[in-house]
Amino acid sequence: FYLTPPQVNSILKANEYSFKVPEFDGKNVSSVLGFDSNQLPANAPIEDRRSAATCLQTRGMLLGVFDGHAGCACAQAVSERLFYYIAVSLLPHETLLEIENAVESGRALLPILQWHKHPNDYFSKEASKLYFNSLRTYWQELIDLNSGETTDVREALINAFKRLDNDISLEAQVGDPNSFLNYLVLRVAFSGATACVAHVDGVDLHIANTGDSRAMLGVQEEDGSWSALNLSYDHNAQNEHEVERVKMEHPKSEEKSLVKQDRLLGLLMPFRAFGDVKFKWSIELQKRVIESGPDQLNDNEYTKFIPPNYHTPPYLTAEPEVIHHKLRPQDKFLVLATDGLWETMHRQDVARIVGEYLTGVHHQQPIAVGGYKVTLGQMHGLLTERRARISSVFEDQNAATHLIRHAVGNNEFGTVDHERLSKMLSLPEELARMYRDDITIIVVQFNSHVIGAYQNEE
Repeated sequence: FYLTPPQVNSILKANEYSFKVPEFDGKNVSSVLGFDSNQLPANAPIEDRRSAATCLQTRGMLLGVFDGHAGCACAQAVSERLFYYIAVSLLPHETLLEIENAVESGRALLPILQWHKHPNDYFSKEASKLYFNSLRTYWQELIDLNSGETTDVREALINAFKRLDNDISLEAQVGDPNSFLNYLVLRVAFSGATACVAHVDGVDLHIANTGDSRAMLGVQEEDGSWSALNLSYDHNAQNEHEVERVKMEHPKSEEKSLVKQDRLLGLLMPFRAFGDVKFKWSIELQKRVIESGPDQLNDNEYTKFIPPNYHTPPYLTAEPEVIHHKLRPQDKFLVLATDGLWETMHRQDVARIVGEYLTGVHHQQPIAVGGYKVTLGQMHGLLTERRARISSVFEDQNAATHLIRHAVGNNEFGTVDHERLSKMLSLPEELARMYRDDITIIVVQFNSHVIGAYQNEE
C-alpha cells in the first residue's frame, strides 16, 4: 500500500504553519525574520503541542514545544497557559497595576500576547475562566511583592514554570463543582508534559527547558558550512548531572531505587516535567483526591498505581534549566523540537539540512557509502537521486516540513527515500507509535543584519 508523492505531501503539510515578522516603514527592526512550525502525529490523538506568541507589553517573542505523556491534557494546558505566566512575570509593576485596575473596574484588558496559531491548535474554552483566575492571583502576588527592581528574564522564566506547575497541582486538589471541569483539572495534573521554550528579545536568546525536548542553534561557519550549537540539556538518565541532582534530593537509602532501567523510579523517562502529580504528591493526598474525584478517574490505569519505592516525594520538578545566548550574525536559525526528532536525527544533520534549505545552497559532501560494497550502477543511482533531491527541496515551503520529511524518510545514505517515507506515513495508528514518536518542530529564522547592527551599537 503505497502513497503517491501528492498524498505524502498532503499528510506532511497538514499541520504546517508559517509566520513572517512584519516590517515597519520598509525596515525590519526585529532580530527574528519569522518562523516555520509543523507537527506529525504518531499517537492518536497527538500528545505534542506547540505555541508561539509576540509579547505585546514587553519586547520579545516566545516559542515553545511541549511533549505530553499519559495523554495530551497536561501538554494542552501548558501550551495555553505558560506564555501568559512568563509574560506576566516580565511585566513592569505599573503595567501589572494597570491590568489589575482594569479587571477591578470591568474595563477592557491590555492585550498581553499576540498568538500565532494554526487553526488545528485547540484552546480549552471551558477552562478559560479558571485559568484566568489562577493567573490573576499570580499577578496580584507579583504586585504585592513589588521590589522595584526590573525583572531578570532568567528569573521570570523559572518563576513562571514553577508557578504554573504549582497552580496545576492546586487546581486538582481544590477540584471544581462543575464535573466536566473537575475531570479536566485532574486529567491535566495526572498526565505530564515536558517543555522547551525560547524567549527572543533583540540579541538576547533565553532557552528554558524542562525534560527532554531540545533547542539547537544553526550556525553558518566562515566557509559556508553549517554547525549545530546545543542550547539545552536533556533531563533524563543519560545526563549524569541530572542523575546526581535527583540522588542529592533523596536519602542515601533510596539510591538504588531512584533510577531503574534509565527511568525515574523505573517508570518515567524525563526527570523533569509539568503535572505528573503521581511523582509529586504524598500517597495520602493522591488517595484523597482520587477517592473524591469523578468515576472516570478511577477507570484510568495511570491514576490507580502508586510508584514503587515511593518514600520521599516530590521526585519530580518542573523547574527549568535556563541557558542565555547572545545572538551573533553567524547564528542563522533556532530549532526547537520534541524528542521525536532527536531520536531519528543527529543535530549536525539537522543543522545542515535546515541551513541548506534556508540558503538554497547545497554543500555537496563526497558520497559516503561507509563499508558498503557499491557497484557502479548503484553509484549512478545515488548520484541521480542526489540530483533529484536538489530539485525536491523546492517542494517544501516550510523548513519544519522539510525536516520532518528527512526525519521520517531518510535512508542509510542520508537521502530521502520516497518508498520508506510512504511506508512510514501509511502505518496504521496502532503501529505508527512503535516506529516513531510524535514529532513537533519550530524553526526560527534570525535577521543577521539586525543582529549585526545591535552588535555595532554595543
